[in-house]
Amino acid sequence: MTYKDALRRLTGSRHGATPQTQPLAGQVANHAGGYAFPVDDWTRLERFLVLGSDTGTYYVSGQALTLDNAGAVQRCLAIDGQRAVAKIVEIGSSARAPRQQPALFALALATAAADDKTRQAALAALPKVARTGTHVLTFAAYVDGIRGWGRGLRRSVARWFCEQPAERLALQAVKYRQREGWSLRDLMRLAHPLTDELERRALFDWIAHPADARAVQAARERFRLIDGVAAVRESQGADAVAETIVRYSLPREAVPTQYLNEAVVWDALLVDMPMTAMIRNLGKMTQVGLLANGSDAVRYVADRLIDDEALAAARVHPIQLLLALKTYASGRGALGRLSWTPDSEIVDALDMAFHEAFNRVEPIRQRLLVAVDVSASMLWRGGFLMPVEAAGAMALQFLHAAPSATIVGFNTRILQPGLSRRQRLDDAVHRLARYGGGTDVALPMRYALEQRMEVDAFVILTDHETWAGRQHPVEALAAYRDRVNPDAKVAMLAFAANHVAVVPEDDPMALGVAGFDAAVPQVLNDFLSG
Repeated sequence: MTYKDALRRLTGSRHGATPQTQPLAGQVANHAGGYAFPVDDWTRLERFLVLGSDTGTYYVSGQALTLDNAGAVQRCLAIDGQRAVAKIVEIGSSARAPRQQPALFALALATAAADDKTRQAALAALPKVARTGTHVLTFAAYVDGIRGWGRGLRRSVARWFCEQPAERLALQAVKYRQREGWSLRDLMRLAHPLTDELERRALFDWIAHPADARAVQAARERFRLIDGVAAVRESQGADAVAETIVRYSLPREAVPTQYLNEAVVWDALLVDMPMTAMIRNLGKMTQVGLLANGSDAVRYVADRLIDDEALAAARVHPIQLLLALKTYASGRGALGRLSWTPDSEIVDALDMAFHEAFNRVEPIRQRLLVAVDVSASMLWRGGFLMPVEAAGAMALQFLHAAPSATIVGFNTRILQPGLSRRQRLDDAVHRLARYGGGTDVALPMRYALEQRMEVDAFVILTDHETWAGRQHPVEALAAYRDRVNPDAKVAMLAFAANHVAVVPEDDPMALGVAGFDAAVPQVLNDFLSG
């Protein structure tokens, strides 16, 4: 090693060119063979809650990454348990994350914390994070593998049954009878919720004894929904089932399976179908012939999809819309044999819905260079969406929000994907998902310096697994600040719940956030405007 290399390792280099396979001072190894700066456990907690880790990454298995993140969650709980629980509630009770499982997993860990106040805060937070029947059943599966069912946990679950409105609880019992090997009946037998309300007591009896004729009759008399569930089972023929669905406003889960291939039944379900259920069942409704080209049903669905207020009220995450668009436009489900011919009006409406999900954000006036990592690790399809697909969708939003934004892609060279504000979302995502190769996150800053681009901020969407460059990103950023714009900021959007960032967290002109976070555009706008 030369004396010059030794100095770079000890002090870092403001203008140097240290290969990314060699560390600067304060850096640690990433998973790709390069070096970056470690992030603290609070950053890891937020990344995990938004991004999850169960599907793994290009470099790390889901099991290893989840265990690593679980360790970070536990360390946050040990340092300041109530702060950690507050962060779990903040993200788990909003629409900031596309999936609820990470928040439920973290909450389950919090209920087993060593500190009594932390455990109490976690147990009290259960109704805020586990908002639906499927949430509480998933939480039960997680917590059962972490700790025993002590009095505090049983009381918390009992409160979940007793504190939500009885009609809403009845709906949860109808829709989510079993998940993750658990049923609401199992939870009731563990928690023993008690109530003086005759109506709620009848509902509890029905959940605990669904085959008992007296319990069924008592619940039917007090709950219109449960009466409908029994009535639809007594109906004969698709038309009679459809009529019962409309009369009682029944959800899909209440309908006998043999009638779920009938267009007339889905037409009846569509009348009162919640937004998230409608989005989830677009393929099925098309396959059975309900969403036919030019039909009233297609126009009704399209109008609902572009209703920004309805999307916000239903807490539909933009990434859920991206996944729905990707799945529906492909004409086949991710699992099973379901296939359909996509309707163009529905595809257009999903595209518009995604953009509408960000329309409440104020325009970004600063000059942005938005750089999307399109390397092989971003093309990892371990889960429901490739990181590059989500990153591309976010980049397109910046193109809409910031009139002065320029978008490039990068792997080991700068790429021009040719994105425009008038481009369809699925086409833009497809353009970015066709590359692969190595990763050099220093390229956007070097490119801007070489082009003498006046940039107020770099927005870099990456998994931080950089390794292929002859210069570290912080060196390239320092050179750009010295030679072009000393006030240039950088926002790093992470698309993997890993342990590193290419810019240190103590840089006052740097922002690090989780890439799937629905709050990113507003947070970035606030950061750029000071």
